[in-house]
Amino acid sequence: MSVRPKMKELSLEERKAGFDEVEKGLARHQALPEASRCLFCHEAPCVTGCIAGIDVVGFIRRLKTRNFIGAARLAREANVFSAVCARVCPSEEQCEKPCSSTNLAEPIAISALHRFITDEELKRGIRPQKAGAPTGKKVSIIGAGPAGLTCAHELGRLGHEVTVFEAEDAPGGLMIHGIPRYRLPREIVSAEIEYALSPGVKMRTGVSVGKDISFDGVRKDSDAVFIGIGLGYRSELNTPGHDLPGVLQAGEFLRMAALGDVPELSGTVAVIGGGNVAMDAACSAVRAGASEVIVLYRRREEDMPAWEREREFAKKEGVKFQCLTVPQKFIEKDGRLTAIECVSTKLGKLDSSGRPRPEVIPGSEHTIDVDTVILATGQAPWPELSSVFGGIRLSSSGTIEVDPETLATSVEGIFAGGDAVNRGQTVVQAVADGKLAAKSINDLLS
Repeated sequence: MSVRPKMKELSLEERKAGFDEVEKGLARHQALPEASRCLFCHEAPCVTGCIAGIDVVGFIRRLKTRNFIGAARLAREANVFSAVCARVCPSEEQCEKPCSSTNLAEPIAISALHRFITDEELKRGIRPQKAGAPTGKKVSIIGAGPAGLTCAHELGRLGHEVTVFEAEDAPGGLMIHGIPRYRLPREIVSAEIEYALSPGVKMRTGVSVGKDISFDGVRKDSDAVFIGIGLGYRSELNTPGHDLPGVLQAGEFLRMAALGDVPELSGTVAVIGGGNVAMDAACSAVRAGASEVIVLYRRREEDMPAWEREREFAKKEGVKFQCLTVPQKFIEKDGRLTAIECVSTKLGKLDSSGRPRPEVIPGSEHTIDVDTVILATGQAPWPELSSVFGGIRLSSSGTIEVDPETLATSVEGIFAGGDAVNRGQTVVQAVADGKLAAKSINDLLS
């Protein structure tokens, strides 16, 4: 039986030299034997595990017969951002985790096979989607991230007149300015955005709803509205000295790196946080010139919300982890950050997240010399939500409340999805939300 293949990767020296994509995908001689390992289950658990609804067995069967483009098109029918998700999905926890082949050897490398067929499709160019017969109905989409663009695409192919409003100068959301290019090259996102807009979707960039145009105006000009504005990167860490020069917000740092304006770093960089954003910030800091990068986290490594593969990726690049550590104060000299005063922690009883609560150990104060700190302690809903979208019910955490079966908000004709609802999960979850919202809107307008 063949062994699960591994993608070729750039060397550590090549990684540090820039933001080129690290993983290079499978070669044909790797993909075909791996497809042959599939058991082609009748009620395949991998299909159930894909929240975007991709027919995994179907595309692997086509791949096995060398119908690469047919395989890619089958996957794209279910997921507008097929090539993006092939790179950034947590496949080990979704489609691959329940794979029946796990009982025989290893789970099929579904994500790698998915990437292989989308790479083949991208070489030839994605076939545009035609708009459906006009229905005479207008739908406005607020936010051009994966949720909004997926919703727009699905509604456009059904014949509705769709306009997307995006506050940034370009569509894409965090796919463009949040996920580092070494994980997700810009040209991949751009090609799929073009496809998402292909069924006659109108795109208005640089237009902020609530600032440049009113939400009431958008509502009056639409038969339905979808809100997919994502989250802000506002750090919730208000440690003394957090506003010193040399203390950076992860969101702004990653945005600059993603757009090619990489800040020049040197010396020791400490990243505060334990999620995927913290891992992205740490690995981007390596590429920005830091001689040492340390991730500080208040619990154990196994308690980090970052995926295991993201943690291992960071370790490969020389990132160090210092767990059970909490910053107490950022120390300055001549107005510039020079060190972090920290305390050690121990783990107590489980808190509301289901993880052990970190408790400060008295007398454990210590100092870490640093040149830069990057705060990656989590995203938060936009504070303007209540004022811009007045009348829509928000949860206690500030996210938009929706009916989970339809994604309808408390206001008739207005739907919402993506990170603004689920507080930041995955691109594939945003795609799934966009599809569900489009179905609900179409049902409402039909």
